[in-house]
Amino acid sequence: MAADVDNTPDTRPTAPLAPLPDHRNVNTPWWQKLWRRHAHITTPLRARGLQCDIEFGLSAYIVRVPLPDDSYLIISPPQEPPTERPPGDPEGWIATREHPDDQTLFEVLYDSAPSDDPGAPHRPEGRHGGSAQPLIEALDHRLAQLGLLPHPVLPHEDPHANPAQAPSEQSEAPAVADRAPSYVYGDAMLALTDRLNGAESHADAAALLHQVLDPVNGLLERLGEFFEAAGEKAKEAEEDDGFDLSNDLADAAAEIRNLGEVLHVAEDRMRALTPLAPTSRLHSTPARAPSLPPRAVPPAQPRHSR
Repeated sequence: MAADVDNTPDTRPTAPLAPLPDHRNVNTPWWQKLWRRHAHITTPLRARGLQCDIEFGLSAYIVRVPLPDDSYLIISPPQEPPTERPPGDPEGWIATREHPDDQTLFEVLYDSAPSDDPGAPHRPEGRHGGSAQPLIEALDHRLAQLGLLPHPVLPHEDPHANPAQAPSEQSEAPAVADRAPSYVYGDAMLALTDRLNGAESHADAAALLHQVLDPVNGLLERLGEFFEAAGEKAKEAEEDDGFDLSNDLADAAAEIRNLGEVLHVAEDRMRALTPLAPTSRLHSTPARAPSLPPRAVPPAQPRHSR
């Protein structure tokens, strides 16, 4: 029936993510924490065929993205003055395109960083603050104009730039040598939890709840679809235990969706809460920002400039 067709999950293949950077820091726990904190930026870019790396800029960690024409993107929080927010969760993003040999290619592609300068030019993206999805959309648009997207992502396969969405292949997060494979989807949820812990307001926390509770695209709905698909896979064995397992998985999917229905107003209730005073927030909502070495990764060359 038509309704069944409309609700069938899209199973068309997607392009693999661009590979991880090739340096020894990839296997260190502190670098992996940085990588997870920037996954909402790096994953959608890697889905477009762009390799990413995390480096230290002037005063904060940045995402460096080589482009096919030997230019590169620098995606960073405000560097001057340095941000006090945890890595990967700034008050705004600045994205520039630069070239090591041709300074005429320098271009500010996106700037949502707040400014106290009344004479600073108004940028419409300023209203987006630290949100990642508008940043990715702006980069998509400009790089497509320049013909610098190795793999333009179609709407049905776009891993939107938000922390709730997991990467599409198992190599998303690097694994330490001699350690079990990393749990990339659990890491994506951990990144969302880290952002919730560091939320500056109940409105920000409500926006993160939306990523989980949205009845159409939220994490719980996707998790329900996952268990349903696992149940169908179990049926393929055409064994009694396969059918029993399928029923158990279908029950799990129903319980997950029921949880979404129970919590459907949690986002609005969170948004309506009285804002926390600065002093009380310090004690009641500790951020989970890792303690990171100040300059463990060499700075990008040339240094990022605005």
